[in-house]
Amino acid sequence: MNAIRINPDNVWSDSEFPFSQAVVEPEGKRVHLTGQVAWDRNGKVVGLGDPARQTEYAIDNIEKVLAVLGGGLDDIVSMTMYYVRDKDLPDIQNERIRRFKKITGPAVTGVKVASLVDSNLLVELTPIAVIPADRLKQSKTEIPNE
Repeated sequence: MNAIRINPDNVWSDSEFPFSQAVVEPEGKRVHLTGQVAWDRNGKVVGLGDPARQTEYAIDNIEKVLAVLGGGLDDIVSMTMYYVRDKDLPDIQNERIRRFKKITGPAVTGVKVASLVDSNLLVELTPIAVIPADRLKQSKTEIPNE
């Protein structure tokens, strides 16, 4: 079952961006991802000074994590976007437009911050996804509860 996405006509809207005013979670398992940034697998920043490239790489990391569980970008129901510089918003938003489908856009909150964990990072994306039970895969790197 797909999420129900709500965009009432009597609330502000920006038809260009892939986001929803509200998302009703479908049945499935809720997955909270760690904030994803433009770090490669060795912890090196990708796209120094380039907000579009950093956003692209953060989304790549999100896709990799969700794929291990049988999910994808369309399963994201909510996302918090942290950014450092106002001037980077057009590049960050354009990359979001490129990567997310308008029809399945998550509920999104943007938060301007003074800095991220690494001073070379310009954007961090923290998504919540709901993966339908019939697609959910158990990760080989799953840590059992003790």
